[in-house]
Amino acid sequence: MMMLKTSLLVKSQALALCLLILIGCDKQAGETLLAEAVPAAQMEKKAGEKTYPYRAGDEIPALAYIEHKEVYNAEAVIPPQCYTKTDGVNNPCFACHQSYGKEKTRTNMMRDGDLQGAYEFSDLGVTNHWKNLFVNRRPLIDKISDASIKDWITTDNYSALIAKLKNDPGWQGEITPIANLPYPDKAFNEFGLANDQSYWVAFNYKPFPSTFWPTNGSTGDAMIRLPAPFRQLNGSFSLDVYFANLALVEMAVKDLAEISLPPVSELAIGQDLNGDGKISGQIEVIKRRSHYLGDAAGTSLAHMLYPKDTEFLHTVRYIGVDDQGQIYNAPRMKEVRYMKKHSFKSKEMLATAYYQEEKEKHFENLPQVRSLGDKGINNNFGWTINAYIEDGHGQLRQQYQQELAFCGGCHKTIGATIDQTFSFPRKVEGARGWGYINLAKQQDVPNIGEQQGEFLTYMQRAGGGDEFRQNREMLQRWFDNDGRVNEEKVKGAGNLYQLITPSPRRALDLNKAYYTLMKEQSYIFGRDAMLSGADNVLEQVDESQAPLAPEHRYQWDLRLNWHPRDTDISLAQQGEDRYVGS
Repeated sequence: MMMLKTSLLVKSQALALCLLILIGCDKQAGETLLAEAVPAAQMEKKAGEKTYPYRAGDEIPALAYIEHKEVYNAEAVIPPQCYTKTDGVNNPCFACHQSYGKEKTRTNMMRDGDLQGAYEFSDLGVTNHWKNLFVNRRPLIDKISDASIKDWITTDNYSALIAKLKNDPGWQGEITPIANLPYPDKAFNEFGLANDQSYWVAFNYKPFPSTFWPTNGSTGDAMIRLPAPFRQLNGSFSLDVYFANLALVEMAVKDLAEISLPPVSELAIGQDLNGDGKISGQIEVIKRRSHYLGDAAGTSLAHMLYPKDTEFLHTVRYIGVDDQGQIYNAPRMKEVRYMKKHSFKSKEMLATAYYQEEKEKHFENLPQVRSLGDKGINNNFGWTINAYIEDGHGQLRQQYQQELAFCGGCHKTIGATIDQTFSFPRKVEGARGWGYINLAKQQDVPNIGEQQGEFLTYMQRAGGGDEFRQNREMLQRWFDNDGRVNEEKVKGAGNLYQLITPSPRRALDLNKAYYTLMKEQSYIFGRDAMLSGADNVLEQVDESQAPLAPEHRYQWDLRLNWHPRDTDISLAQQGEDRYVGS
């Protein structure tokens, strides 16, 4: 980003002073007082209790900014990870910031790989506004019992959200019901298709490094839904057409020539799909073609782009811990995130959008968020983004615009994404990837162009098991005393479940840490559930020093090579069939 005038920072400080006066903060506002652990149903702030664990002079609650319509962080698109101390050698930055100048057909033209080697922040952005990173939550965690947090994470708060939206006559946003979504084994069939005829399809994907590893705070899942013509033939639903078109979308996004898929009937569709010159009753491979099938036959496949009206649903959940200490996706959701491609933009149109972003930065303008009210925000690249997060009682509510601005940091202009998305390009390839996420069914395959496992490579380059190198459990498990990754131990992990899920103790503590953050409603100060204050994070950026030496900057593709270790380990052998991760 181009440097902005220092007056913006002065203005921000003045607004903070005004807010102090408006809300009448007293000298005790920064004290930490979390009530003694109580049953989950009673885990609420007591009247008059202060729950903002910040230093003197830092007492303004997050919701005060929103209530008074004052922007706390106009650079919310800069995620917390961008303030990581690299010491010149530790590089977590490569997973987001990439340039693909030689790939002329690639639709992502952000080309921000240079940000691995330069701090290009605005005057406002050089100050790290994610102050929740620096809060030591251990004293708060110690006041919450294991039993109460276990009760909390096993309660369903998704169904109440859907009921509230359905019963609100003034609600203009999307409503995305999936029956039994808190309990995935009831919600989806073996191929990921929702059992309630909502046509959402869950897919098994490799979590993006490393924010979405369960060991770093959350579990989660992802579902896709194509518009009606892509799942119909002559106006009626066709399972064969739907899964054939889902396979074609996967090929378009990943740039593949053919792919496996759940069994479909060429007879039902009326076309030869596998290229063998016959129309068969059942096939399990489909070749790429120029157009989609069924009632979407008039729509052509677009290179590395989804069709118009494609939808994604992503839930971010607490970390489930069962009575045997196994980790799974908890029913309780921290967030429900939604994206819809409301407008199809060609490669040329996207180039204009990227140019416009570059122009705004050149003229030293702060990032703009286009609010759509109940519908969320427009990312200016054809996608509508909406999201819901827990209120102070644990019920899901629509995120405020300042909270939604955070989404633009990843789903707008970073170089690594494909059509502004992460999870679907990382789907387990073909038929094996249709079904609810299960880390026990995945191994650490390499990225395209790499030779060794992606997560091993990431840990080597980042110098830790998370961007902040704060996850001491990961350091103890997979690193030697000299700080180097123990390659043999990482390679010896039987699956991703063993590699990136936390111990029961860490999982419960992370849940408690996030619970305290939720009670504060301090999301605009950061959503990372840190157990103790971050040590390897900058509070103020020194732009005179390059973050990474040239030899520690890397070219990388978020897509994966699923074939080098293509052995399908059975769940009976794994013994972990219900245990899934983010």
